Amino acid sequence: MKNLFTALSLFGCIALFSLSANAQDNTWPKTINAQDGSVIKIYEPTPESFTDNILKSRSAISVLLPDSTEPIFGTFWAVETVETDRDNRIISIISAKVPNLKFADNVDPNKVNYIKTTLEANIPTVSPDLPLDAVVTSLGTNTEEKKLSKGLDNTPPQIIYSNQPSILVLIDGDPKMQHNPNWGVDAVVNTPFTIVKNRDDKFYLYGDKHWYSAPAASGPYTYMKNFPDNLLAIQNSVDSTNDSDPGFASDSATTTAIPKVIVSTVPAELIQTNGKPVFTKIDSTNLSYVSNSQNDIFLSKTDQQYYVLISGRWYKADNLGSKWQYVAATDLPSDFANIPEGSPKDNVLASVGGTKEAHDAIMDAQVPQTAKVDRNNASATVTYDGDPQFNDITGTNMQYAINTPNSVILDNGIYYCVDNGVWFQSNSPTGPWVVCVSRPDDVDLIPPTCPVYNIKYVYIYDVDPDWVYMGYTPGYLNAFIYGPTVVYGTGYYYRPWRGRYYYARPYTWGFGIHYNPWIGWSLGYDYGFNWFHIGFGFSAWPGYWGGGWWGPSIYRPPFRPFAYRSRGYYGYHAGFARAGYGYRQSFAGRPSNNLRVNNVYNYRRDVINNNNYRFARPAATRPEVNNPSFNNRPAVNARDNRVNNNVQTDREGNVYQRNGQQWQQRQQSQWRPANNAANNDLNRQQQTETRGQQRTQQFQMDRPTFSRPARNTGSYNGGSNNNSGGGNGGGRRGRR
Repeated sequence: MKNLFTALSLFGCIALFSLSANAQDNTWPKTINAQDGSVIKIYEPTPESFTDNILKSRSAISVLLPDSTEPIFGTFWAVETVETDRDNRIISIISAKVPNLKFADNVDPNKVNYIKTTLEANIPTVSPDLPLDAVVTSLGTNTEEKKLSKGLDNTPPQIIYSNQPSILVLIDGDPKMQHNPNWGVDAVVNTPFTIVKNRDDKFYLYGDKHWYSAPAASGPYTYMKNFPDNLLAIQNSVDSTNDSDPGFASDSATTTAIPKVIVSTVPAELIQTNGKPVFTKIDSTNLSYVSNSQNDIFLSKTDQQYYVLISGRWYKADNLGSKWQYVAATDLPSDFANIPEGSPKDNVLASVGGTKEAHDAIMDAQVPQTAKVDRNNASATVTYDGDPQFNDITGTNMQYAINTPNSVILDNGIYYCVDNGVWFQSNSPTGPWVVCVSRPDDVDLIPPTCPVYNIKYVYIYDVDPDWVYMGYTPGYLNAFIYGPTVVYGTGYYYRPWRGRYYYARPYTWGFGIHYNPWIGWSLGYDYGFNWFHIGFGFSAWPGYWGGGWWGPSIYRPPFRPFAYRSRGYYGYHAGFARAGYGYRQSFAGRPSNNLRVNNVYNYRRDVINNNNYRFARPAATRPEVNNPSFNNRPAVNARDNRVNNNVQTDREGNVYQRNGQQWQQRQQSQWRPANNAANNDLNRQQQTETRGQQRTQQFQMDRPTFSRPARNTGSYNGGSNNNSGGGNGGGRRGRR
């Protein structure tokens, strides 16, 4: 497990992609040439629901029969089994059923049945891939995931304000020391930072290629230009390990600004300004934002309160240095919803209840990453610190293991383990483990107060003799729907295991994690790879568990290390991360300019999914990014590929076409003007589709084209780079 865990570490396993193919074809309508000579055109589908791996949608259709000169128009409803590739924002249709087909004209029932059969056979071929963003944008709000994310803790952490360059160093409780024989000193193991106690009984912190000293592990730390000679070996060890990863190599240049070091042994967040706060008014609102800060800090003229957004949650205070209190996303001053798109702070709209950006984030957080698991070869290894120990899970009949970095539960005498998105079971807490085909019912009752809360977001969809079809939603990666928005982390502090080994638990606070609707979740601007020691992703202690900071790798904040203050202390942040479960990318002088995906299935060799690519992006094509909200993102024409896609349907199956600025309804083989109510509904529907198309095109422009593997043939290929998702889906489809 240790080798697997290290391989799954945040800074390892860089996936590179080929640039050889064209971008996905998203042209509508699609054409089917039926065997009887009919020509069937399928117009862009309108999603109606997306649950587990089942997508339900409706589409307008036109059919030109062999003996006709005029097409007939109708609507069909489809139930499609899909695979989801979140990294590349694609939904692949594996199989389709057409339970209903309705025509505006009279059509022979036998012909209707023939068309339904033809659609079912051809949809996976003529329209195998759908843009995930277009589907997410079009969906109405589904409340299923909301029911699973109640009871999160919104109590503010210790919020520390600084008006000078600072770095927050977290230690998970009282410092836990461990002798490092390679370094010849004791080191603090319950932190992702390099803190050692030297032979002179002083503590030394290494970060951003600078050394600091303090009388205690908790500080106060002062910068040291000259440091003891024996620390050079530690510096070289950390730097060489960090630099050895081609995808996450440290920046060659160090920063000229020496930050103040702030240490906290309790959950905390740091907000800071470069000197006194500078306020800039936001047009069309009574809000101002602090422009000399990388944090999302606002001042409302309406109530004279400061507001800050941390891990997707809002807090307010009378001043930046006072006590903060939680504010629900629905209780913000109304001006927050009026922040203009394209403004420097439009990124916060996804965290404001009732905005379309918040809606899109909620829908996106319900889309699973799917894979098929090899029942004969998939395996897991679970490590304990001593004999297995279990605690009760409140509100259930289950227990969870406390002295392991793995997610292990006990239910009715059977042990279950979720290992990197795959359910396993065993008659023993130590295995052997076999692929699970049905998860315990009480899993849905696990409360967020429990450290294994996230496993309820890993599902089993279907089973056949060789494969188990599984998937996980972003909740497995610590991104949860909470009311009308998406937040990061449960907010609870989970006590780590401290025995012979130290096992960390999921963290919500301390690293400035923030969400952007265009780029997703990312780590705070001040945290570069240079600030973390190799224990963050690699083991620095021979024989000591190298599990890293967040415990199981699934908990690690999905971020791409940023070039630390690459344009001065308050320059733009130099990388971005895709929504906690997508991709990460660097723009600022990384040697390899690599892109990393964060699909945990990519790092297993016993599953098949659509996402085992390799990618290398030429520097010449990288867009310039000068603020985290992508303020200068290029304009896109969302209807370039949809000029003939002017036919729509409503929920009742009525068919409409757009003629100039007006909609016409198909009635009795003729197009007639639609009523005002239909016009308004269709306009809204078309605006939603256009917004989804814009998101799709923006993603494609931000991430260049690559070649996707051929569709899965159903054979297991051992997790090579040619893996592709697939499998048809007969049998039972509900969650298990």
